Amino acid sequence: MTIRWGVSPIAWANDDMPELGGDTPLDSILADIRDVGFEGVELGGKFPRDAATLKPLLDSYGLDLIGGWYSGSLLVQNADAEIDALQDHLHLLKAMGSSVFVFAETSNAVHGDRAVPLTGAPRLAARDWKTFGARMTDVADYVKSEGLKFAYHHHLGTVVETAGDVNAFIAATGPSVGLTLDTGHAALGGVNSLAIICDHPGRVAHVHCKDVRWETFTKQKSRGSSFLDGVLAGMFTVPGDGGIDYAEIMQALKRMDYSGWIVIEAEQDPSVAEPRTYADLGLKTLKARAAEAELV
Repeated sequence: MTIRWGVSPIAWANDDMPELGGDTPLDSILADIRDVGFEGVELGGKFPRDAATLKPLLDSYGLDLIGGWYSGSLLVQNADAEIDALQDHLHLLKAMGSSVFVFAETSNAVHGDRAVPLTGAPRLAARDWKTFGARMTDVADYVKSEGLKFAYHHHLGTVVETAGDVNAFIAATGPSVGLTLDTGHAALGGVNSLAIICDHPGRVAHVHCKDVRWETFTKQKSRGSSFLDGVLAGMFTVPGDGGIDYAEIMQALKRMDYSGWIVIEAEQDPSVAEPRTYADLGLKTLKARAAEAELV
């Protein structure tokens, strides 16, 4: 079993809210990530999208490209159209030697809309899961045939947000459809990460670890705040600075014999939460909990 430690650049520069870290140079971000001690980084909005430029850049910092978020539209187009649409993203990941294709359905997502409250995520009718799941499985089968793990990202403000959504999604899709288990989005969406790991270990293809501040989330939700307003208020943070028990998470991953990347990610305002400081705390916390669980 091999665990590799990675990070998302979203704490330094937020793609959903470009004013957060928008003026931070990519070289500065990559230097911080290297110096904290990460082995890899996920794709961010500031990254060049051609491997001939990106690979030597990451190599110069000793970093691998883990994978990257892809915004899908399977609620409004069939699998063949989606497969055509994802080719540029797939070719970049393959050329970079990445192992994970992170897919999220965003055709009706509201997490980027500050006019929509946290309670306003789209819901899928029971009759629609079959078609959505079949299309997702076809895309995942294709991505798997190309040599990458397919890892669907459940996310606040999207059609796969709640425990009911995740359960319906798993029931409607085939085994090639793995999950990006995001502990922070799971917690705030009412999804039990431990239950997912224990009940569906074959679906856990990729792991994102962010922590949550429950009091902040509860307050923002009661006020009718949007997802991005919740981010600005600080509802997310890194492992070791919030309310999630990462000892339990690491123990569960050990029991399922998880092998792959564990990525620290926390959507925060970098002017309030200095990214390098928080990334260092998150990595030290997870490494300690993983060592105690004998995961590494």
